[in-house]
Amino acid sequence: MTEAMAPAKEEGFQPSILAFCCNWCSYAGADLAGVSRLQYPVNVKVLRVMCSGRVDPYFVMRALELGADGVLITGCEIGDCHYISGNVKAKERFERLSKLLDQIGIGSERIRLEWISASDGIKFAELMEEFTEHITNLGPSPLKGSATGGV
Repeated sequence: MTEAMAPAKEEGFQPSILAFCCNWCSYAGADLAGVSRLQYPVNVKVLRVMCSGRVDPYFVMRALELGADGVLITGCEIGDCHYISGNVKAKERFERLSKLLDQIGIGSERIRLEWISASDGIKFAELMEEFTEHITNLGPSPLKGSATGGV
């Protein structure tokens, strides 16, 4: 994306971030972060899904269309998926979606896939902080305001 096409960074911009978290590992990691009173940005909305492999690329595109500035998909470590290979499916879908986002000018840097175990509340909180900072530096999504509603 050329500099002229990039959305202007807004003063005081607070990104809207949606995190799809697998029920068995990363959501449990989020829960552990909360129980441990670890702080992470309030502009991250966590959505529990049964498996990261159930996150359809359409869901990510729709979240971006409805105003999300960034989308995280988190799941079990490879080899530890409750559904055997759901996270492998998630990885394959993520790779295809990343290429598509680059081709259409949104940019793959607005999405991220991470593996977080149920016992890793610290990693969850650090990831939320780091991704929020990354999206803040990118500025508002180029799709911001293209659809009604909100994330």
